[in-house]
Amino acid sequence: MRLNRRQTLAAALAAGAAASLPAMLRAQAAASGTAAPAAAPEFLTPFGHASLMLTLGGQKILVDPVGGADRYASAGTPAAVLVTHEHGDHFDPETLAAVVTEGVALIMNPAVAEKLPEALRSRATVMANGDTGEVAGMPIEAVPAYNVTPERTQYHPKGRDNGYVLTSPEHGRIYIAGDTEATPEFRAQKDIAVAFVPMNLPYTMEVDQAVEGVAEMAPKMVIPYHHRGNDPAEFAEKLRTTGAATAVAIVDWYPETDDPKGPAS
Repeated sequence: MRLNRRQTLAAALAAGAAASLPAMLRAQAAASGTAAPAAAPEFLTPFGHASLMLTLGGQKILVDPVGGADRYASAGTPAAVLVTHEHGDHFDPETLAAVVTEGVALIMNPAVAEKLPEALRSRATVMANGDTGEVAGMPIEAVPAYNVTPERTQYHPKGRDNGYVLTSPEHGRIYIAGDTEATPEFRAQKDIAVAFVPMNLPYTMEVDQAVEGVAEMAPKMVIPYHHRGNDPAEFAEKLRTTGAATAVAIVDWYPETDDPKGPAS
C-alpha cells in the first residue's frame, strides 16, 4: 500500500482533534499551562503492555495483539490489526491467526511480513517507514520507530520498525509510537490528539527522554504504555514541571492477570 499523502483531508481531520478531549479538560490545561490529569479516552481498550484496541467511528483497530486468542474474545471482530515490529511482546503469529479472520485487514512492517506463515502473509498489507494509505476508512501513516542511543540500537535499528498515526474524523490524529526513542520523527509529529508513548529501559526510552520528546511534540494528550519497570506518575509529574499543556492519562497496562508473550522489548 503506497498511496499519495492526502494532505488536504488530513489537515481537515486534524482540525477537529481538539474535540477529542472533554471541554473541561481543555479549559483546565489552557488556563494552567500545565499538564492536566485526565481520564483515558473512551475509545481505548488496553489489553496489557503494548497490546491495545482503538474503537474509532465504530471500527475496531487492534494493535500488537499477543498472548492468545482468549485475551481478545470479548473484543469482537476487529476491522484491522496493526503490528509494529517483530519482538514477542508485539508479534505473536498464533494470536494473529486467531484474530485476523475473513475480512480483517492486516498491516505490518516488512520485517514482520517476512516472518509470517504463508496463509497470513498473503493477506497482509506491508507498510514501510513513511508509507501512507487508508485502513478502516481512515488515513494511516507508518512512522519510523527506532533507537538513537548507541548502546540500544541493536534492539530497534533505524528503518525496520513502525509506529502508526491514524486520523479519525471524531478524534483527530492518534499516534501509536511503537518501540522507539524520542527520534526526530517522534518529535516532529504535528497536531497529535493522543500519543501512546513507550518508556522502559533498555529497549525504548527513559522517563526524562520521554518527557523531553513529548514536550516538543506537544500532543493534546499522552498515554504512557510499554512502561514495565517505570512509574508513569513520575513521567506525568516531570512533564507538568515543563509547563507543557499536554494532558496525561495513566492506564493500568499491567493487571495481575497480564502475561504478555515474550520479553518486554
